[in-house]
Amino acid sequence: MEKHYIIDFDSTFIQTEALDELAALSLSGADNQEQVTEQIKAITASGMAGDITFDQSLSQRLALLGANKKQVQKLTVFLQKKISPSIKQNKDFFKAQAENIFIISGGFKEIIWPIVKPFGLKAENIFANDFVYDSSDQVIGADKNNFLAQDKGKIKQLAELRLPGKIYVLGDGYTDYEMKGLGVAHVFVAFVENIRRKKVVAMADRVAENFNQFINYTYE
Repeated sequence: MEKHYIIDFDSTFIQTEALDELAALSLSGADNQEQVTEQIKAITASGMAGDITFDQSLSQRLALLGANKKQVQKLTVFLQKKISPSIKQNKDFFKAQAENIFIISGGFKEIIWPIVKPFGLKAENIFANDFVYDSSDQVIGADKNNFLAQDKGKIKQLAELRLPGKIYVLGDGYTDYEMKGLGVAHVFVAFVENIRRKKVVAMADRVAENFNQFINYTYE
């Protein structure tokens, strides 16, 4: 049977949450840096646990960021060093399965693509948000027409792809589980190499301590 792999980006492909790291960059030196950074992290955690909807989480975090295009570009360089170790060790798997691997993320393409491109993944298989900038290159929001900026966005995006065969989802958050829970994927594997969210783990079909375990599960 044909297999497709849906892989999350933040805290899965990479070890951290990109918007949290962007906040650290954009707020560096500000008097309220620590306070706002903690607010953003708390909103991230609430969204990942499913306590607030993803569109609420995204809009609230972007409103606090105050980031610009140069900082976004600087972040992509920083994140090159934050790829999850077991992901990095399996570059051959990504290259061999590039046709069947899709990144579906609530993050941003502008950040994700430079990180995943060296793994041989296809640009057309990367689904994520798009930053909206003003005339001064300040981030002022996300394109709300994009599925990934909306509540249940991952479900909508995966459903539209109409992928054949068996669909495996790997991720650390509630929105990753929802693709299985709401019937558009067959198996949800909770990825806990970077963070273990109890609520998410409780709903998973399997739990992967690393990417090698995920690969093994798909061959059972």
